[in-house]
Amino acid sequence: MKKYFFLIILFPFLLFTFHLSAQPKYEFRAVWVATVDNIDWPSEKYLSTDSQKTEFIRLLDMHQRNGMNAIIVQIRPATDAFYPSQYEPWSEWLTGTQGKPPIPYYDPLEFMITETHKRGMEFHAWMNPYRAEFKIGESSISPTHITKLHPDWFLPYGSIKLFDPGNKEVQQFVTNVVKDVVKRYDIDAIHFDDYFYPYRIAGKEFPDSVSFAKYGNGLNKEDWRRSNVDSIILMLSKAIKKENKFCKFGISPFGVWRNSDKDPEGSNTKAGQTNYDDLYADILLWLKNKWIDYAAPQLYWEFSQPKVPFATLIDWWAKHGYGRQVFIGHGVYRAFETKSAAWKNPNELPDQIKKLREYPQVQGSIYFSSKTFEKNPNGWNDSLQNNYYKYPALIPPMPWIDNSKPQTPVLDAEVVGNPTSKDIFLHISSKRNTGIKQYVVYLSAVNGFTEDKVYKILTAQKDMQLNISFDDISKWNNFYFFITAISRTNNESVNFQQYNLTLTGDHWTLK
Repeated sequence: MKKYFFLIILFPFLLFTFHLSAQPKYEFRAVWVATVDNIDWPSEKYLSTDSQKTEFIRLLDMHQRNGMNAIIVQIRPATDAFYPSQYEPWSEWLTGTQGKPPIPYYDPLEFMITETHKRGMEFHAWMNPYRAEFKIGESSISPTHITKLHPDWFLPYGSIKLFDPGNKEVQQFVTNVVKDVVKRYDIDAIHFDDYFYPYRIAGKEFPDSVSFAKYGNGLNKEDWRRSNVDSIILMLSKAIKKENKFCKFGISPFGVWRNSDKDPEGSNTKAGQTNYDDLYADILLWLKNKWIDYAAPQLYWEFSQPKVPFATLIDWWAKHGYGRQVFIGHGVYRAFETKSAAWKNPNELPDQIKKLREYPQVQGSIYFSSKTFEKNPNGWNDSLQNNYYKYPALIPPMPWIDNSKPQTPVLDAEVVGNPTSKDIFLHISSKRNTGIKQYVVYLSAVNGFTEDKVYKILTAQKDMQLNISFDDISKWNNFYFFITAISRTNNESVNFQQYNLTLTGDHWTLK
């Protein structure tokens, strides 16, 4: 009889362990929220303040349901601002007119950070470094816009107007803008995308000959352009860490650094343009020199792409992180491309997630972009919720930023109500939240803490609710849960609080 009882208890535990351990304990899961041209948020230029807030909350809740633990929001799409700034005017995509504040007034960045952190998610502030006028002659431009104050800093290229990356005053101005945000806001990271020097327009040379003549210092133009981008990345890295040593600095480059026909260190690809040769962004140098904390290459291609296949590129990036974190950018927006058969395949995204999990050097995913998930293409929301992101993941810590562990959590727990055949609801109260971002809950059918099976993550508050699903413990009449603390820098406490729930008659007793 004792052996039979043991098997009843142990088998559900093994099954539960299998489902949990199939997902990594640490995984960055994020979504890009593009504000330029109202791609993702706000949905249009002229929304009221209340409508903007409602939309953003709905957006956050959707991504939280899908298992995301971070959001990357574009707060400076075109030398403008989604926050009050001494340097740049309010964005036209926020109010319809550049320089016009929201009415009724509020600070969108502060609001977004608060709502994001309330859900236990990280907020990464995404800035475009050099774009100044999105559509020349069509964009709303304020009289106080920097293009009006310093027209000599800018160069037209195609339909856009850009800062001249070779101008030293420009580099300092952009650095000042970033420093201001890091200083004033409780962001978790500064995030830049792939737009450094612009993507080439066939037959049209970028018009920076004047600044090259002034600042070239004997370099050829290609090396000089790369040195300009290197300079601002180094300046930004130093400035960010000086203002807030815990703030991360991440870059999301184009998916190909160089093709191997140009450089033996490059990937076995045939990309038409590359970071190094066309955008003048030497991402490997920044990783090697530890100027940035993570790289998120935009691998927006499918496995079957003949010139830039997904599997080839993820393998290459996994081997070129140089000790920094690597997240993979997924092009889920391509599910709506009418001619893309691969992205109509429901398995394309799940296969990409499974592939990246084969590499310990790759710590997660970022999805472009938020709006895509509103239509649940190929049922991918369901795939994430019910399978790949069914259980939460902790954001990978960065020990070079901080490796200090938080103190053991001090918590009180009590069962709410008297469930015997339904979910168990517990009230958790905290006596000490200082420096703690989250609490992590682990379940076990045996009295032994196993830290690789995350069950729930609770945002640190004075009063919290823990819901233990009946489906997860339906075969148990005795089990344990353990709670650890997570710091703002994603480090987990060494020690934990332990509780035991025992079914006695028709009552759950908490010890």
